[in-house]
Amino acid sequence: MAVEALFDISEPGQARAKEACKGRAVGIDLGTTNSLVAAVQAGQPVCLRGPEAGASVVPSVVHYAADGHVVVGQTARDDLAPRFAQDTIASVKRFMGRGPQDAEATRRLTPYQFAPAAGEPSLVRFVVAGGSRLVTPVEVSAEILRVLKARAEADLGGELDGVVITVPAYFDDGQRQATRDAGRLAGLDVLRLLNEPTAAALAYGLDKQAEGTFAVFDLGGGTFDVSILKLARGVFEVKATGGDSALGGDDFDRLIAGHLLQAMGLPDDGGGDRFLVRRVLDAARAAKEALTEAPDIAVVVERPGGGTWRGQLDRAQMEALVRPVLDRCVRPVRRALADAGVAAADLTGVILVGGATRMPLVREFVSTLFGREPLHDIDPDEVVALGAAIQADILAGGSGRDDVVLLDVVPLSLGLEMMGGVAEKLIHRNTTVPCGATQTFTTYADRQTGFDLHVVQGERELVADCRSLARFKLTGIPPMAAGMARLEVTFLVDADGLLRVSAREQTTGKETAIEVKPSYGLTDDEVERMLLDSFAHAEDDVKLRSLTEQRVEAERILAALRAAMVDAPELLADADRQAVAAAVRVLETARAGTDHLAIRAAIEGLDAASKDFATKRLDRALDVGLRGQGVRAVEARVDESATAKGTTAGVKRSHAGHEHG
Repeated sequence: MAVEALFDISEPGQARAKEACKGRAVGIDLGTTNSLVAAVQAGQPVCLRGPEAGASVVPSVVHYAADGHVVVGQTARDDLAPRFAQDTIASVKRFMGRGPQDAEATRRLTPYQFAPAAGEPSLVRFVVAGGSRLVTPVEVSAEILRVLKARAEADLGGELDGVVITVPAYFDDGQRQATRDAGRLAGLDVLRLLNEPTAAALAYGLDKQAEGTFAVFDLGGGTFDVSILKLARGVFEVKATGGDSALGGDDFDRLIAGHLLQAMGLPDDGGGDRFLVRRVLDAARAAKEALTEAPDIAVVVERPGGGTWRGQLDRAQMEALVRPVLDRCVRPVRRALADAGVAAADLTGVILVGGATRMPLVREFVSTLFGREPLHDIDPDEVVALGAAIQADILAGGSGRDDVVLLDVVPLSLGLEMMGGVAEKLIHRNTTVPCGATQTFTTYADRQTGFDLHVVQGERELVADCRSLARFKLTGIPPMAAGMARLEVTFLVDADGLLRVSAREQTTGKETAIEVKPSYGLTDDEVERMLLDSFAHAEDDVKLRSLTEQRVEAERILAALRAAMVDAPELLADADRQAVAAAVRVLETARAGTDHLAIRAAIEGLDAASKDFATKRLDRALDVGLRGQGVRAVEARVDESATAKGTTAGVKRSHAGHEHG
C-alpha cells in the first residue's frame, strides 16, 4: 500500500480571511427553537435585537398562508401555529438534510403533513399553504435566515458582506450542506459553518480569558452535542466530539405532551387531530419553561370541538417524564472524554449551551455526570451566536484578532469501498479540519477501462456496515493488465466539514471529482449504532476484513496464474506443473475456509511453487522486448509476469465494478 502524506492542514479560514469581506460580517445561530444574529461592535460581540419587544431571539417558526404570505417568528409561533398547525413549521432544524423515511418524518405525534417521496433518495417536503405548496427544510430555514439578515442590515446600516452560521458538531455532510444551501437561498455569503460547541467555547474563552481543557455540553431544542476542547493562547483545539443530532428539548415536549393527552383521556398521538397536537405540544413547551422556576403549574388546553381541559403538572412529574431522554446524553459524553483521553476530573470546566440547560434537572444531571458545577454565567441562548460573531469578525479582518485559531474535527471516518466490500478509511474521525488525504489504488482485473468509486462514512471495516455517501465513475482508461493503472484518490474536508473527492488516473491524466452531497442525513440511531458497533465488533471486524482481503487476493492470483498457464504452457515443466497444481489445491481449500493466515500461507506457497515458471515468463518477455517490440510492450509483459507471482505493486486494489472490452 502506498499512502501519500496528509495534506498540510491550514488554519481554518486562512485562505479567505482577508478577501471575503470588509466589515459587515455577522454570526447566526440557526437554532431549533430560536435563532439569533450577532455582530462585533466596539470590539465586543452583541446579539442584535429586533422590534418584537426588543428580544434578541427569533422563534424558529415559519407560517405559510394560503395567499402566499410568509410570517416568521413570534407571531407565527404564538398566533398562527395554534390555528394553522399544518401550515406553520417549527423545529425545522430537525428535518435538515433528512429523508421522508427518517424517524423525524414518521413520528405519530406530529402536526405536519408530508408529501410522498419523489424518487429515491429525496428530501422531506412539507405540505403547506392550505395544501397548495410544498416546501423543503432548506426553504423553511432560508425564511428564518432572511429575517435575521434584514435585522442585521437594518442595525448595521448596509448589506452584509458575509455570515458565519453555526451547526451542531454532529451534523453530517448532508445536514451541513443543507444549512449552507439555506444560507445561499436567503442571499447570504456563507463564509463558514462553525460547530456550535466550538462557537460557545470561542465566546467563553475570549470573554473570560480562560485557558485549559473544557467540555461544552450543548443541549438545544433539537440536537445534543458534547465537545472536549483545549484552549491555550488563542488556539481553540477540539480534541473530540460526540452527540446526537436528534435529541433535545423537543423530545422533552413530546413526552410531556403524551402525558397530557393521556390525562385528557385521548390517544398519545392526538387521534390524528393536527390542531390538537399543535396545542398540546405548545402547552407542553410552556409548561416545561414555567417549571424551570415554579414548582407546579396549571395547564389549560383547548379541546377539539370546543371547551377546555384543565390540569396540574409539577416539576417532579415533568422530571420523571423527561429523565429517560436526558439519560441518552451519558454515552456520548463518556465516549467523547475517552476519545480525547481526558478524565472528567481533569477538566478545567464545563460550559453549558442551549435553552434546555436552564432546567434545574439538566444542571443537576451535568453536575453529577462531570463531578463539578457547570459554568453558565453567559446566557446559554446567546453564547453560540456571540461566538459565531467573533469568528465572522475574524474572517472579515475587522477585529485584528489574527492570533485566534480554531481547530475543529471530523465527526465520523470517511473512506472508499475496496474489492470484496472492504471499507478503506482515508480520513479518520476526530481528525482536525480542514484536512486531506491522498491514496493510490490500482485495477483488479485485466483490461479494466474504468473505476466505480463508492464513498462511505462510518467506523466499521466493511462497507455493508457503513453509510453510503456518494458514487461516481472515472472512465476512458485504456485497457491494461491488472495492476498497471494507477488511480490517485484525494479526500479534502474543508473548514465547514464538507467533503470533496477527486480521482486521477496517473498514466493517462484522466480525472474526475465530486462534492459529496447526500440527499439526507444520518438518524440518531444510525450515528449511535455506527460508533457503538465499531467498538463492540472491532476485533471481529479486523478479522473479517483480513479474511476478505486475503480471499480477494487469492482469487486474483489464481486467475492470473491460470491465464499465464494458458498463454505459455510450454514454459511449465512437468515437475513444476505438479507442484503448482498441488499449491493451487491448497490455496483453493484455504480460500473456502475462514482462516486468513492459512490463506496467506497458501498464497506464499503458490508463489514459491510458481517461481521458476514466472521467472521463465519474465525472461521471455524481456527477450521479446529487446528484439524490438518496444518498451511499453516489455512493461506490459513484465507486469503480467509479476502479476502471476502475486505481487501488488505496493498499492491498494480498487473496487473493480467497471470493466469494458
